Amino acid sequence: MKSQSLLEGKAPRGPFTLMKRVYKYILPEVRAELARWKIRANEIPDPELRKQALDSMNTKQFHCEGGGVYAAANLEQRHVLIPLIVALQTISDYLDNLCDRSTSLDPNDFRLLHQSMLDAVTPEAQTVNYYELRDEQEDGGYLAALVAQCRSSIAALPSYRHVQKHVIELVQLYADLQVYKHIAHSQRERELLDWWDRHSSRYPQLRWNEFAAATGSTLGMFMLFLAASDRELGANQADEIRDHYFPSICGLHILLDYLIDQAEDRIGGDLNFCSYYEDQSALNDRMGQMVRAARESADKLPFGHFHRMIVEGLVALYLSDPKVRDQRDVRRTAKLLMKGSPWTRVFFWLNSHWIRKAM
Repeated sequence: MKSQSLLEGKAPRGPFTLMKRVYKYILPEVRAELARWKIRANEIPDPELRKQALDSMNTKQFHCEGGGVYAAANLEQRHVLIPLIVALQTISDYLDNLCDRSTSLDPNDFRLLHQSMLDAVTPEAQTVNYYELRDEQEDGGYLAALVAQCRSSIAALPSYRHVQKHVIELVQLYADLQVYKHIAHSQRERELLDWWDRHSSRYPQLRWNEFAAATGSTLGMFMLFLAASDRELGANQADEIRDHYFPSICGLHILLDYLIDQAEDRIGGDLNFCSYYEDQSALNDRMGQMVRAARESADKLPFGHFHRMIVEGLVALYLSDPKVRDQRDVRRTAKLLMKGSPWTRVFFWLNSHWIRKAM
């Protein structure tokens, strides 16, 4: 039996209501936050850090826009949730750029950079110089300001104490992934498999690449922030949210991302977790299982209609991407994953005819 939440009556109940809120409130306010951070990024003294900060916002704006959808379930607290979600996602995207485009392959450097994400969600922690192990140092206080914004927003969440341990856990897993995926190619698969060995007993339903993919999602963190905006949230509800979002919904999120990026990752020689299946049939089977698991998890949560829209929206968002048209095998997978849910088709139509034209 699902536990109750004060957010039950506040969350949108259908796709059109959700999209109306997204367009009227969420997107304008997310973009205003990003504009504010771009002004700050333009003032970064070091040219490389400045470039990566600006590039991360210019090319990954949709990450913040997608995360901002969680604020649509509690519009009264969007002034807290949107700055928090945008700041944490901006840290994530900035650090991903720094690691991905770095001349360094030092795992200690990558881990120290990602300490900023952990500090952002741990207000009691002492901050440090996150750039200490790399040549570029002078960011004019940009990263520290993002950390401070997260902490300030978290202080306004009435039930953060119940979700903090779960947020920290998910951020730690995310940081681990970023370290292992960015080290030397000759080492990364061995390190990823060793890492999986330390966690595999907890997730017998997953393969190692699916676990790794799940750790790359920030959706679980954002949902926990939303839950913490409910002053009546209990510790048991926080546990329930964590367990239903990770790994099923988080795993589906990132595997869809890798699914549509297969062609460009092959060209660029980049790691792609969809490439580790034995063949196309195995990939289709496992992706189908991930979709079903995510739908089941969403339906078991308080105000499950909202979480179900998140899941169907993810499927529609990725499978309506123009990249799908140019990959025959991905098109076939997309047709299989679109079956069985009218909501997926509604979001697919909205995304194809409305959202992408507005981007």
